[in-house]
Amino acid sequence: MKDITVLTPTYNREKNLYKLYNSLCVQTNKDFVWMIIDDGSTDNTKEVVNKWRDENKIEIVYIYKANGGKHTALNVGIKNINTYMTFIVDSDDWLVDNAIEIIYKYYNKYKNINELCGFSFLRKFPNGEINNKLFPVNEKIESYIDSRVNGNIMGDKAEVFYTKCLKEFPFPEFPNEKFISEAVIWIKMALKYKMVHINEAIYVGDYLSNGLTKNIKKNKIKAPLGNIELAKVLMYKECCLKSRIKGMLFYIIYGNFAKFSFKKLLNDIDNKIAFILLYPVGKCIQIYWKYKYCN
Repeated sequence: MKDITVLTPTYNREKNLYKLYNSLCVQTNKDFVWMIIDDGSTDNTKEVVNKWRDENKIEIVYIYKANGGKHTALNVGIKNINTYMTFIVDSDDWLVDNAIEIIYKYYNKYKNINELCGFSFLRKFPNGEINNKLFPVNEKIESYIDSRVNGNIMGDKAEVFYTKCLKEFPFPEFPNEKFISEAVIWIKMALKYKMVHINEAIYVGDYLSNGLTKNIKKNKIKAPLGNIELAKVLMYKECCLKSRIKGMLFYIIYGNFAKFSFKKLLNDIDNKIAFILLYPVGKCIQIYWKYKYCN
């Protein structure tokens, strides 16, 4: 039985998916499964994947579902994974040639530490530049909250999780919303588990003009309930003051995009004083974003 599943949610990416496929075919360690969750593609993704399966260079599992957004595809994938580890890799990105080998190296080194939910590696751009910055201490064991939120380490990283931990924390799904930040789950998981933070780049990210990252603001505005959920986890007492203020502003901004009344938003929040003080600022930002991104 293989120990790693590379989990890729995809939507109409037949022309980009080959980069990831090629990088998986040349891995120095092929002890992995590539699971593709097709989130309702209308292009020739299925035919392309079937051709690769016939080539039999790597083990591929393909699952088709109705379009619902990346987080719903991840939920379907995680339910169907039975390997120890899950490595989420987007369909327009790819891996360095020894990525799987590196993951196994650290898995074998730390597999007996029960408090871990996985490993956080670095991402880099196609030109070799590291996405954002290095972790201050290599191989430091701490929670996502302490390392990323309170440590102010922004930018995408390459997380490899123990599958059993992902199964504990499925992504919340809201009707008619197709986006939710993965940080919602990573922060919730951080209340129970820690990660090993490793300064090795195993993932190459190339942000496409029509991808989620490039269109993040518009996607968030279309999914206010999911972003209210993000706001709530950013306000956890374990998070720093800056994060809690940001969370409160998000709560106000997306609460208004969801067309919730002032009274409802006030009644549903514990820190009512901070809500009242920050409400004018949040409301002004919401009006500006509506004008800039919704017209």
